[in-house]
Amino acid sequence: MEIIEQMTEFDIAKETAVAIGKFDGFHRGHQKLLDELRRQKENGLATVVFTFVPSPAVFFGFAPAGELTTIAEKRRIFENAGVDYLIEYPFCQEIADMEPERYIKNVLIEQIHAKCIVAGDDVSYGRHGAGDYRLLQKKSSVYGYQVIIIDKVLYKGKEVSSTYVREEVKKGNMELVECLLGAPYRIGGEIVHGKQLGRTIGMPTVNLLPPSEKLLPPKGVYYSYARFCGGADSQKPYPAITNIGTKPTVDNQCVMGVETFIYNFNQDVYGAELEVFLLHFKRPERRFDSVEALKAQMTADIAAGREYHQIPFHAAEQLSLIK
Repeated sequence: MEIIEQMTEFDIAKETAVAIGKFDGFHRGHQKLLDELRRQKENGLATVVFTFVPSPAVFFGFAPAGELTTIAEKRRIFENAGVDYLIEYPFCQEIADMEPERYIKNVLIEQIHAKCIVAGDDVSYGRHGAGDYRLLQKKSSVYGYQVIIIDKVLYKGKEVSSTYVREEVKKGNMELVECLLGAPYRIGGEIVHGKQLGRTIGMPTVNLLPPSEKLLPPKGVYYSYARFCGGADSQKPYPAITNIGTKPTVDNQCVMGVETFIYNFNQDVYGAELEVFLLHFKRPERRFDSVEALKAQMTADIAAGREYHQIPFHAAEQLSLIK
């Protein structure tokens, strides 16, 4: 996948099908857009995802705190989906003031060479967001492209949207979030060194410091699975249990971290990129009176996670992953 970023002057020398959107959360509605792109690819068009960076809502200060899907996560999703081009178009005041038809003509037609435009019925672009799907349809005969408007996806009668997903993530309703996304909620980042407490008590973990813009669910312990990014095992899910929080028993710092114990795993993976997928909220984070009490709770949590993942317990198991 070719990524076009931080530039407004470019030219894709192919006829394309382009999907327009924010793609925050990459929920089932967004997936319908990409399904249509795949169909257009079978018709010989190169596939393009167009999104503004930052989003207009972020630029104007209207966006809610925390992103469901970071830029790095979106890139990984689109590449895995087989998208040919990802355009991260820089949003600024000049772009905000662009007349909607000029956006269609100058960007979608002259630069992207769109022959098919795929969007939801809430698509907006141009000055004051005045451009909508109706204008796309109206100008299709002028500029020679097809417009495909994707219907909203409903879950139990309620529209699946980034707002809906965000509300449920904040509540820790991970099973419902998975239904809305079509996949468990993910948190990704580079594995970094922790305080090595887990190693000293025989429960080594991997540590991520999520990007500051990433929306995290409530502090606590979650059943999860982990997946490494890149390499031969990049699609292999490893059963795991994850703590999200500030580890109050260990220190008083307020840095949010994602700490994951991976079952039956014994590799040194410092510096690797990891994604953690949250499946179920087990319990809230709490402070313990001693490290011994913390160890007892961790032992119970890990045992409960084995039952959740249906992993046999091996009494002689010795994990050597460095925390």
